[in-house]
Amino acid sequence: MVTSPELDRSAILRESAAAGRHLARICFKTGPPTYTGVELEWTVHDAADPARPVDPVRLRAALGPHSPVTLDPASPAEPLRHGGTVTLEPGGQLEISTPPRSSTGALIQATEADIAQVTGLLTAAGLTLGRSGIDPHRRPRPVVDTPRYRAMRRAFDRRGPAGRTMMYSTAGLQVCLDIGEPDQVAPRWAAAHAVGPPLLAAFASASRHAGRRTGWASARMAAWLAIDPTRTRPVWVPGNVDEDPTTTWIRYVLAAPLLCLRRRGPDWAPPPGVTFADWLDGALPRPPTTDDLDYHVSTLFPPVRPRGYLELRYLDAQPDRDWRLPLAVLSALFADAGTVRAAYTIGAPVAHRWSAAARHGLSDPTLAAAAAALLDLALAALPRLELPAGTHDEVQRGVRRRLAAAQRGDR
Repeated sequence: MVTSPELDRSAILRESAAAGRHLARICFKTGPPTYTGVELEWTVHDAADPARPVDPVRLRAALGPHSPVTLDPASPAEPLRHGGTVTLEPGGQLEISTPPRSSTGALIQATEADIAQVTGLLTAAGLTLGRSGIDPHRRPRPVVDTPRYRAMRRAFDRRGPAGRTMMYSTAGLQVCLDIGEPDQVAPRWAAAHAVGPPLLAAFASASRHAGRRTGWASARMAAWLAIDPTRTRPVWVPGNVDEDPTTTWIRYVLAAPLLCLRRRGPDWAPPPGVTFADWLDGALPRPPTTDDLDYHVSTLFPPVRPRGYLELRYLDAQPDRDWRLPLAVLSALFADAGTVRAAYTIGAPVAHRWSAAARHGLSDPTLAAAAAALLDLALAALPRLELPAGTHDEVQRGVRRRLAAAQRGDR
């Protein structure tokens, strides 16, 4: 439950310098790159009729004590057996967020166990997880309704239907990587962005939505790109490998309009166009707090978002166990400073091509060539992850399949 601003005890912010110091401390936590995490989303479907709507009552009954409080305010929201937490997106998409692990193999093992637990709960209720980054069967439809989601919908509706598509129909795969030591921050930040378009193309899985072909390899990313560039465009600008990520992020955060203004009651819609910088300058009746700033950051959705670690948000959900492939690829590419530099060099020439990657996928020759080079680099670095033998072999075969698709220029 979100604390009302009237009861909030976090520090009051009155100037941008103080806000910047808070963002630097919270969003860029440096240290040895040790941990990796993953957040997995899926659309949820009736097992017999995937086009049939799934209502919140049915989801609540299926998830039981693991239901998030947005679905059941009285739920204990118990974590899964291996520590993952279950949340639901506005369209009923299910998400499992895992605790970070120092071993990619341990992360895969724990996540697979939590997925199996959730799958068992859903199967018993006649439900099943989707296999792509956007709902291929149903039109956008709200399932979970909260003041936050209503405020989001109102803001996104001003720009067209893409916001509802994103909120109610899309499912992503997020890989979370440590930011690294202070001298590693800029190159890891740049590489995380630069590899985005080719890896989006390599793992695009969202070409069909609501019963029809969309004309996009990733209609999920197409929706994200269309909703609001002030909160979804990439923070990093290609070519600026030596930029200070902290300064760039602070500027991005303060310039973004408020999406939600938490208050008592059901209406959290802020005055249109008021940015966080405006709030600091006195645009609203009360000054913001550090808690307000943290919440504002949670309403920003760039392809790479710093949250004390780097949250890579640009990948589509994958079918079945294929979620392990992009996780292993990114873990391998960021295994050491050498692979980070090599990955950046490969990705830099296409680092600006987010829209082309979403539309064309691997049928774009330049993106396909970059994707193939990145996958080849990841395969060479894969032994450094020290995955269990069986997992290593399965992941290696899966990545080789994606490499062959990139070499062929498959869509």
